[in-house]
Amino acid sequence: MIHTDALVIGAGPVGLFQVFQLGLLGLKAEIIDVLPQAGGQCIALYPDKPIYDIPGVPLCTGRELTQQLLVQAMPFMPADAPDAPPRNLHLGHMVSELRACADGGFEIKTDKGLQIQARAVFIAAGAGAFVPRTLNLPGLSEAGNVHHFLHEASGTAAPWAGQHLIIHGGGDEALSAVLSIARHPNLTQRPARLSLLHRRDQFQAETDLDAAVRELMAVGQIDLIVGMPTETTMEDGQIKALQILGADGQTRSQPLDHLLIRLGMSPKLGPLSNWGMALERKQVAVNTASFESSIPRLYAVGDINVYPGKKRLLLCGFHEATLAAHHAAAALNPDAPQHLLYTTTSPLLHQRLGIAK
Repeated sequence: MIHTDALVIGAGPVGLFQVFQLGLLGLKAEIIDVLPQAGGQCIALYPDKPIYDIPGVPLCTGRELTQQLLVQAMPFMPADAPDAPPRNLHLGHMVSELRACADGGFEIKTDKGLQIQARAVFIAAGAGAFVPRTLNLPGLSEAGNVHHFLHEASGTAAPWAGQHLIIHGGGDEALSAVLSIARHPNLTQRPARLSLLHRRDQFQAETDLDAAVRELMAVGQIDLIVGMPTETTMEDGQIKALQILGADGQTRSQPLDHLLIRLGMSPKLGPLSNWGMALERKQVAVNTASFESSIPRLYAVGDINVYPGKKRLLLCGFHEATLAAHHAAAALNPDAPQHLLYTTTSPLLHQRLGIAK
């Protein structure tokens, strides 16, 4: 059981900034996300697309914004080594249970068995928990050689090295994965054979991605398989082949070693709909003075919340996280003076940030 001042659910930009704001106010936070890497929608949906409306940052990508927010929050996300992941960042976990305690805090459990006791909870889950879209084929969800994420994102070696990998999809996510794997700088990490499976010989991807993948097809580095998977051949908990229905109406068996499904991400409200908060159209209703939900000490910030005049913009989420942090600091430490301190002049904030003055 981990004991902490606050739990932040969602490691997207607003969730990362929430950890930073809580840290400035002297509150320790744990952060959970269902994805295998921080960044939320920015990483799941548009990691390399430009963002133009971050104050003081004329242009950055979702990946760059995530990295800058991680650097900013670093004083409050300690790690055991420079290259080690932060100890308070728990990726690949979905909160499955949240229970209010008699002392006003909460007990939280995840689908991976992690248990946390927090005095306050901040939901920064964006449009919901982003989970990968998959294929509705028998046995696929239990197969040990079916993947939805690039393993390099989690720092693990590619399991398909030296084997036949099929990537299924025709959008930006699939074609980006094809290029990343085909151009991996470590030749020993590349598959021996790389195939792209799509229902037709036309992609729904950016022009540059489309052109780059077709160049690799032209030189034989990537095979294109056109058709729709209809069945699987399973053996010992592994998928051994896909039955693929082609445009000619014929079904053919395609052997493989690994299948990487890249059909995009889908937001799901998930278990939080059962936590007893007042909801409006699958969003958490909040008080705009505190961004507290109908349950005391349970806050909602970013795209997951709703209130009159709500705008689903990152800038608004950062503002909401700031007010929520200040309200929580006052609620959790009612006897402490609530002075507004500034990072430009406050020795206390400099100390918390690790800045020598």
